[in-house]
Amino acid sequence: MHDERVTPEDAEAMLQDYFAPWIQQLGLLVEEVGERHTVVRLPWSDDLAREGGGLSGQAMMAAADTATALAIASARGEFVPMTTVQQSTTFQRPVVGKDVLIDVRITKLGRTLAFSEITLTAEGSAETAARATAVYAILG
Repeated sequence: MHDERVTPEDAEAMLQDYFAPWIQQLGLLVEEVGERHTVVRLPWSDDLAREGGGLSGQAMMAAADTATALAIASARGEFVPMTTVQQSTTFQRPVVGKDVLIDVRITKLGRTLAFSEITLTAEGSAETAARATAVYAILG
């Protein structure tokens, strides 16, 4: 583990260097990076809307999963090989026509496993759109 701080710019570079092109096409923007958290913006796109106009759950889950990987990298001080072991998401209200802010908090960072809690909120809303938890295996 490195003692270096990961900056939002570092995390943005990780998005380009370590994630698949279809994840990059989500247009995720790193808003904040801390010792054990990240805040990532999923910009609204009509391309990500489902029938009825709401943002698709698949897009929100992929964004939450990606934001979690960035939070783990931040907590470790660098990007390391890792993989999702489990992700559980509960959708509480639809998001229509607004960006989503994804706030990831690492609740436990072990040698081989990391646990997180994720809150997804439509920009400008005090109400949670979705909550998720994720477990990652740290491979390197």
